[in-house]
Amino acid sequence: METYLFPIFRTIASFVILIIVTLMIGKHINSHKTHYSFALSITIGSIIANMAFDSAIPFKEMLVSFITIIFIFYCFLVLSAKRRHIRAWFSGSPTVLIENGKILEHNMRKIKFSLDDLDQHLRELGVFDLNELEFVFLEVSGQLSIKKKEKYEPVSRKDLQLPAEKEGIPRELIMDGKLIEKNLNETYSKQWVLQECKKRNLELKDVFYAVINSNGSLFIDQYEDHLRSPTDVE
Repeated sequence: METYLFPIFRTIASFVILIIVTLMIGKHINSHKTHYSFALSITIGSIIANMAFDSAIPFKEMLVSFITIIFIFYCFLVLSAKRRHIRAWFSGSPTVLIENGKILEHNMRKIKFSLDDLDQHLRELGVFDLNELEFVFLEVSGQLSIKKKEKYEPVSRKDLQLPAEKEGIPRELIMDGKLIEKNLNETYSKQWVLQECKKRNLELKDVFYAVINSNGSLFIDQYEDHLRSPTDVE
């Protein structure tokens, strides 16, 4: 029995440790916006896997190794926050791919970035015409940031001299057929929500999702969509 209990303990302990660390610094790891956060995510995965499944390595030694790598990463974060030149050295810097509408071939060759890569990334951003672009940066995270030429920028309310309207965050009222009590207030009370459902001949259990925006427009999605042949594409 002990043969099975210890691996189970190692696996559970490793999982709990991983969850705790992810809650602490998960935003830095998940985004992969710096070189060392990418390296850390790989290292953490390797250490946790060995900690959970490799019985040949003592658990305590793996735990010490894990704590050490987290401490090193924390030191990197502190140094990066306090010193800009250290941050640039650790995190890297963006590469200019297009400047003043001109493709910088030298920069692309230096980072092994092909025209096909550039076209694909731009299409993902909804840009199909290079004539629209003033600047394009390849960020450390691998994502493109673009600045369009002024004549191709979308028109804003300021351009049309229209008054700006403050728009708040939509308020979720129902999720999975249950009221979200913390989002209710005097205006959008439980009684109001139930009344809106009743107007649509719905009960609370029939509603998959309901949200109201800052303008008072209510969106309700039912479990039963009543579509004859719903699209199912994976």
